[in-house]
Amino acid sequence: MATRIAFLGLGVMGYPMAGHLARAGHHVVVFNRTASRAERWLAEYAGERAATPAAAAESADFVLACVGRDADVRAVALGVDGAFHAMRKGAVFVDHTTASAGLARELAADAERRGFGFVDAPVSGGEQGAKNGALTIMCGGTDGAYAKTEPIFNTYARQCRRMGEAGAGQLTKMVNQICIAGVVQGLSEGLSFARAAGLDPEAVIEVISKGAAQSWQMENRYKTMLAGHFEHGFAVEWMRKDLAICLDEARRNGSSLPVAALVDQFYADVENIGGKRWDTSSLFARLEYLRDAKR
Repeated sequence: MATRIAFLGLGVMGYPMAGHLARAGHHVVVFNRTASRAERWLAEYAGERAATPAAAAESADFVLACVGRDADVRAVALGVDGAFHAMRKGAVFVDHTTASAGLARELAADAERRGFGFVDAPVSGGEQGAKNGALTIMCGGTDGAYAKTEPIFNTYARQCRRMGEAGAGQLTKMVNQICIAGVVQGLSEGLSFARAAGLDPEAVIEVISKGAAQSWQMENRYKTMLAGHFEHGFAVEWMRKDLAICLDEARRNGSSLPVAALVDQFYADVENIGGKRWDTSSLFARLEYLRDAKR
C-alpha cells in the first residue's frame, strides 16, 4: 500500500518536492493557500487537493510542510484548521521550512503530547536542487521519528542526516546560511575587483577556481553574476529572513557573527535598489552599483 503523505505549501521548493513524492508512487494530498497553484500541481502530478491543512493531514502517515516563516508554520500546524488537530497517533510532522530552533522545539513538544512525531528538516540546494531531487536535508528530532522519515527524504534528497534533537536541524541550517553569506560576499568583491583592475574576470575564475578559492558559488554563479542575471535562486528577501533568525540565535547563544550582520546590511542595500526578489548572488550588483555611482 502506498504511503499517504500530506504536503503543505507548494512554493518554489515544495512544488517539485511534492512532485517527486507523487512520482515515487506515494498517495499525496496537497494544500496551498493559493488554490490555483494546487490545481496546477494536480494537472501535472497524481494526487488530491485539500481545502485546509487539517483536511490534508487526516489519515496521513506523514505531514510535510514547506512554507515561508515561523508564523506560516504556526498557521498550518496549530491554526484553527491546522494539521496538528487532525493528525493520527504514530504519524510524523516534518517541517522543511527554514524557521527558528525555538519553534521546532515548541512543535516537537506539542507533537509528543499529541502522540505523533516531529522532525525539523530545513533543506539546502535551492530550486534546482528541489527539481533535480538533489537536496541536502538537516534534521532534528528523535531517532525514531527520523528513522521513519528518512526513506521519504531520499525521494528528493541526495543527502540527509539527523543532527540531534528537535531544533538541531534548524541550527545546522543557520550555519549553512552564515557560511553562504560570507562566501557570496567574498566572490562578489573578487569579481568586482577583477573587473575594476582591468582583468578578464572569466579568465581569473578559470585560474583561481582550481585552487583554494574554489566554492560552489564560484562554480555555479560567477557567469550569471558577471552577466547581471540574478534570477537563479534563493531570493534576497528570504535570505534576509534567514539571517535575521541566525542573528537572533547568536544573541541567544553568545556567538559573534560580524560578517553575517554586515552582509545582511548589504542585502538591505540590494533591496533598496530594487533587488528584493533577486537571488543572493546579487551582492555583486550592489558593488557594481556603488562603482558606477562613483564615476
